[in-house]
Amino acid sequence: MQAGSPRLSGTDMTLAYDRRTIAEGLSVAVPDRSFTVVIGPNACGKSTLLRALSRMLKPAAGAVLLDGEDIHRRPARQVARTLGLLPQSSIAPDGISVAELVARGRYPHQGLLRQWSREDERVVEESMAATGVADLADRAVDELSGGQRQRVWIAMALAQQTPLLLLDEPTTYLDIAHQIEILDLCARLHEEQGRTLVAVLHDLNHAARYATHLIAMRDGRVVAAGEPGQVVTADLVAEVFGLPCRVIEDPESGTPLVVPAARRRAGRLAPEPA
Repeated sequence: MQAGSPRLSGTDMTLAYDRRTIAEGLSVAVPDRSFTVVIGPNACGKSTLLRALSRMLKPAAGAVLLDGEDIHRRPARQVARTLGLLPQSSIAPDGISVAELVARGRYPHQGLLRQWSREDERVVEESMAATGVADLADRAVDELSGGQRQRVWIAMALAQQTPLLLLDEPTTYLDIAHQIEILDLCARLHEEQGRTLVAVLHDLNHAARYATHLIAMRDGRVVAAGEPGQVVTADLVAEVFGLPCRVIEDPESGTPLVVPAARRRAGRLAPEPA
């Protein structure tokens, strides 16, 4: 790994499912210790990119580099000690308890010569405490609310103790209060523990508020990348999302806030009769 190179990057990638190509010549770099958020319209390749970065999808061309080495040339268990993934749809086994599910995050650290230890127990307890689910340890996961379940899955990812954590649409299907709860949690993990986070989000204003680095995609390509204040402009929102808007300063966070144009100014209302 060259000095100054990010730990996780993709170079000149072609990403495809069977014969359907999603992206060609796609290159991205995830700044170390950043909270990177990938944004873009539906079907632009956001989740496909995350699958490639997490080793779930092998590029048809190009490569994903983890610590300077092709991620597919490294043993799976070794990768799992470096990079954790929270998929878009996570389904827990029937009847499994919160503590049991979080404990599965310790799997990459187990082996023939290393079984469950006090260290594993400590990490599981700390992961549940960090995500606010310690008091749910004995509850069945399928009895929990959507927000509680999402925190449990994040706790399991934390228990892997990976410096890199990828989250695919972690706020999907959650109400606004639980969305903010999950994003606040992710921000704390980034700020207090120094983890590098990569998340796919749909809400542009949430992305602008929480991200330290944004990657904007459209049609399988990166349109812009950088700090939210540089990336989120009215021109970019129109180019990427086809949405006329104003971008103002969020009065709470000072980050860019996208305000869609009124329907009349966007030209989508018929003129009133004379």
